[in-house]
Amino acid sequence: MYPQPTAESPLAEAPESRCPAHGPAAPAQETSASCPLEIDPLVGGLAEETEALRTAGPVARIALMGAEAWTITTHAEARGLLTDSRLVKDIGRWNLWRSGRIDHTWPLIGMVDAGRSMFTVDGAEHRRLRVKTAQALTPRRLEANRGVIEGITTALLDRMAEHGPEETVDLKAAFAQPLPMSVVCSLMGVDPALEPRLHELYEAFFSLLTPQDERLAVIEELDGLYHDMVRAKTAAPGDDLTSALVLADEGGEPLTAEEVRGNLEAMVAAGHETTVTLILCAVRALLTHPEQLRLVLDGEVGWDAVIEETLRWESPSTHLLMRFATSDIEVAGTVIEEGEGVVMSYRAIGRDRAQHGDGADRFDLRRAAAGPVRHLAFGHGPHICPGAALSRLEASIALPALFARFPQLRLAVPAERIRNRPVLSQNELEALPVVLGAAAR
Repeated sequence: MYPQPTAESPLAEAPESRCPAHGPAAPAQETSASCPLEIDPLVGGLAEETEALRTAGPVARIALMGAEAWTITTHAEARGLLTDSRLVKDIGRWNLWRSGRIDHTWPLIGMVDAGRSMFTVDGAEHRRLRVKTAQALTPRRLEANRGVIEGITTALLDRMAEHGPEETVDLKAAFAQPLPMSVVCSLMGVDPALEPRLHELYEAFFSLLTPQDERLAVIEELDGLYHDMVRAKTAAPGDDLTSALVLADEGGEPLTAEEVRGNLEAMVAAGHETTVTLILCAVRALLTHPEQLRLVLDGEVGWDAVIEETLRWESPSTHLLMRFATSDIEVAGTVIEEGEGVVMSYRAIGRDRAQHGDGADRFDLRRAAAGPVRHLAFGHGPHICPGAALSRLEASIALPALFARFPQLRLAVPAERIRNRPVLSQNELEALPVVLGAAAR
């Protein structure tokens, strides 16, 4: 059974509870407006769930821990809706929120009501907040951090090399997770001593095994940490992203302290999680497709092809929550009514056969040889991920360095034993056990 709302929750008697129980592998005929496909918050069968969503059509009715919504599963429809001004991020436009059927007891509320930032507003206000962030997160600033990323990567690989060549190492804990957290903390000017606590807080925030009262306490603690950080950088600015956001005043009204905090909090949450998943999924894909790994190591394809094909094939975001319709919208013959929620199911979108051909389920690095891999893993339109360039930069440094240092790297367990964490929105692995082999000198 999936976690369900408690008896005290306003969702306890939601209409979908009367539907037949069905999980990620539910037959397509069971998926309808009256009995939607239930998205498994424990992520027990991602491949089966993806296939069920694709079978259900470009617009599918889903249930998210008691809350019904629509999800988009195809590239063309997603691309169109991601630029449709009739879909907004304002939770006040959600009929379930307005009616009281959704409140802060809903386990996914932190993904939808995340405070004021460029991720949660639209139109002119979104442009204002995003422009300020773009002023701080410039290509020059990112390139200036290349040496920092390379240094962190080398230090982590040196630490991994202390393990015996046949010893099992969790690549997530040893490499893929600390790297982006250290990078983003360096970029933001965060005290490195805070990194372990930030790891703990985000692990608890995203996991659906965390009781809701504990998750709300996590959100409160994160708010406090970022509030203190913004206050400190306002008093004594430095050469970091937090200070750049505080000082960004070109083109109009500066950001308020609340807006700086909201932008930073959302950026680090989304940014480091995305990169962790990108690195882990790329390594798993290469180790389970040795013929594809050989193409890279022999120089027939570049690491950029690995990154883009991984983003398409195993999107870091599984289901991105959520936009709300401000008027009725017809999509592929289905009407999304005013006030309904819309989710983008990026893993299904990345496997869309209409966009990527009959081989969409194959991890194929030669796909890039036929032209750019046009995926939507980082979104599209006004809300496209502002940290996409940073994530790509980190992966382009981390992946070749990892395989150069450990050319005999291999999985320590059969691929089918590698599980996802109970994170509904992120395609995040619990762990990636590997055997390093002898390190290159």
